Amino acid sequence: MQQQSDLFGQDDNEAPLAIGPGAFCFKGVIAQDAAEILQAVKHVVAKARFRHLTTPGGRRMSVAMSNCGLQGWVSDHAGYRYQATDPITGQPWPDMPEVLLATARSLARRAGYDNFNPDVCLINRYRAGDRMGLHQDKDEGNVTAPIVSLSLGMPATFIWGGLQRTGPTQRFVLEHGDAVVWGGEDRLRFHGVAPLKAGEHPLTGKCRINITFRQTGSVKHAVTEAR
Repeated sequence: MQQQSDLFGQDDNEAPLAIGPGAFCFKGVIAQDAAEILQAVKHVVAKARFRHLTTPGGRRMSVAMSNCGLQGWVSDHAGYRYQATDPITGQPWPDMPEVLLATARSLARRAGYDNFNPDVCLINRYRAGDRMGLHQDKDEGNVTAPIVSLSLGMPATFIWGGLQRTGPTQRFVLEHGDAVVWGGEDRLRFHGVAPLKAGEHPLTGKCRINITFRQTGSVKHAVTEAR
């Protein structure tokens, strides 16, 4: 059963809205930094281009993806996993730009998660019709660290579920500049994105850019302190 929610109709200057015991939405929090963040994304994808991964079962994912950081999330016939090199180029993933790292760590702190050291930054590009099925982020090996997710460009309907795939879900719109942080007892909630509606945004054109930060715990995090 799905419930349509208007939980996120708050003013940009208000405190974040709790969508679970350990999950928060920050409306418009990165809007003023959007141009700088998108420029950083442009630098990343110049080195590690967007690509459509395939599931272990051979299905092509509609969302185009790239990565930066010490590790990147990949999927193919061998399974879902993190690895230190781009399978297309064979080179290490691009370094995580400072503006991305600083933004992620600042938002994690504001949500109550100190000492967040993401070593993965997954960049998703959605175009009209692209979607992300309900899933858990559980490949990290460290589910004590939160997930930090940024939305830029076209609005998207975020599907927020429970700890079982078949449980009730809520749907709400994530707009340009919004961020969601979840961890603690909400860390393994199922979540997804409904098919993106057609439209255009001044900064991203006909696309939505979603930037997700994760801490795998499988490597020593050689990251600098956020400024």
